[in-house]
Amino acid sequence: MDERDVRLLKAIADLGTGSPERLHDETGIPVSTIHYRLNNLRDAGVIENDVYDFDHETLGLGVTIIVEVLADYDGPYEEFADELLTVEGVTEAYFTMGETDFVVIARLSSSDTVERLISDFESIPEVERTNSTFTIATLRDEPRAPATYDLETLIEELTD
Repeated sequence: MDERDVRLLKAIADLGTGSPERLHDETGIPVSTIHYRLNNLRDAGVIENDVYDFDHETLGLGVTIIVEVLADYDGPYEEFADELLTVEGVTEAYFTMGETDFVVIARLSSSDTVERLISDFESIPEVERTNSTFTIATLRDEPRAPATYDLETLIEELTD
């Protein structure tokens, strides 16, 4: 990646769009060059998709629960993780080091559905214990990490 690629990725993160015209307005990079570079970034696996983001609160899934899962399982963690991922509402899951084996984030429609979520986790035989945190307010929910960096930092850290 070079500086132009990083500038494009930062603009995509900041604007929330891959529109070549809007990216041109933001970066000054010619539209034809933007098309070429976006295709290369897709081919390299840096850009994964053209997904529309949702506002979970407006959608009706504004209750966020963070669940720590302690488990006793045999075999690779990926096999056990597949069971965690079947629980409805799970939007993110992480295999972690330390006392906690997994951290799972779920988006739910109401506080009434929290009991169902925890019951679903605890019905998995390998789950020994869960520790749940009910979020009060979302301070940041940014799916595009470059939006949280200054452009200069990204250029310094990501360019060859």
